[in-house]
This record gives sequence, C-alpha cells and structure tokens, in this order.
Amino acid sequence: MHTSFKAVTAGFVLSILTPLGPFAWAGPKEDIAAVTSGWAQALGEDDPEKVLPLYAADAVLWGTLSPTVRADRTALRDYFVGAFKTLPGLKVTFGEQLIRVYGTTAVNTGYYTFSYVKDGETKSWPARYSFTYVKNGAVWQIVDHHSSAIPAPPN
Repeated sequence: MHTSFKAVTAGFVLSILTPLGPFAWAGPKEDIAAVTSGWAQALGEDDPEKVLPLYAADAVLWGTLSPTVRADRTALRDYFVGAFKTLPGLKVTFGEQLIRVYGTTAVNTGYYTFSYVKDGETKSWPARYSFTYVKNGAVWQIVDHHSSAIPAPPN
C-alpha cells in the first residue's frame, strides 16, 4: 500500500486541529465580559478586599449608594464596606451589556439588578452602569465606574 506525502500531511494537520474544532478563541469583548463577570462574583463575596483589586490605583467610582464621587483607594474601600453593610447578601445580575473595545481601553454599558436580603426578605434594585477598563499589561482594570438606580417612569 502506497501512501502519499500529501495524504499523510493532511491527516496529521486534521488530527491536530480536530480537537480545537469546538473551541473559539476569545477576543477583547469576551475578555471584558469575563472581567465584568469576575466583578459580579467578587461583589457577591461581601468583602471589599475581593473587589478592590479589580479597580486601578487611580480608579474613580460614582456608586449607586454614594452622594459623592470616590476617587482614591480609601474612598473606594469605604464605599464597598458601607454597601455590604447596607445591602446584606449583596448579589448582582447583569442584563444587556454593550461592550466596545478601543485598543487598550474598553467601555461596558448596560443595566444590572442588585439583590440583597433585608429583614429576612430578598429585595431587588435595578440600576444602570458604565464601566471603563484600561489594560494594564495583560490585566483589564476598572478605571471609571458609574452606577445609578433606574428612575421610575414619569407620571
């Protein structure tokens, strides 16, 4: 039996590539979606020390619960300490995310719903958000985060 070089080469290439078939390479938008999901997971741990590393050293936060902008590490930490006390068992679920990537900067805008337990009852609070990320080496970090409650419709 005679096997051609082309047939052997084609078979070898296919055998290498076949296991990769169902996998898709993630792009920058998927990276931002994953980082945002990581933020939600960290938020659900009720520990500011899990959330703060996701923010750049010079990050700015205008939080849903804050009457003032938080523009340094101490202020960010204080915000999350207060949020976890005010909203026990805090969790967040994301709705539609509009992710745009511009080189080493990305913006994720959309809405999310916070849920928490108050007096033994689960409550929810819809809000809108914008995260701005900057890539620091191989890591995307939040540099600007704005969140506000979704207003009630006008009467």
